[in-house]
Amino acid sequence: MNQTHIHLLITHLPIFGSILGALVLTHGLWAKSDQTKIAAYNIFIISSIGAGIAYFTGEGAEETVENIPGVVEATIKPHEEFAMFALISLIILGLASILGLFMTLRKSPMTKVIAIVILIISTISFGLVARTGYLGGKIRHTELNSTSVPQEQNTEQEEND
Repeated sequence: MNQTHIHLLITHLPIFGSILGALVLTHGLWAKSDQTKIAAYNIFIISSIGAGIAYFTGEGAEETVENIPGVVEATIKPHEEFAMFALISLIILGLASILGLFMTLRKSPMTKVIAIVILIISTISFGLVARTGYLGGKIRHTELNSTSVPQEQNTEQEEND
């Protein structure tokens, strides 16, 4: 298993982890369940670690794909640059989640406030990491680069008219 394989395997963890954690945290706030909030914080911490792994294996993945025919360097650069923003947001999310975990376990009166702040951070992080994933998908998924309607759909639409 090389860096490219690890990168492709792990990149989905921060995307799904940030949105899943947000849903779990929302439920924890609604149900006033500390155990559910703790579960959400653990999801966020794992997602943050996954974001770090994905980011640091990205260079190896780039070296692999830039030699594949049809891969355009112009699709790699935006993904690489945007990944830094996603990584920073997920590091902040992970650190805030550690704080939230600590405060929840200590039964701090600030537990609800920190949970709401973490929920906001997770929503922003999801947007950033989802955009990063989309830009990464454009590297090898040429169907994401197409803005025109495929020929088959045009033919079907003409037949229906």
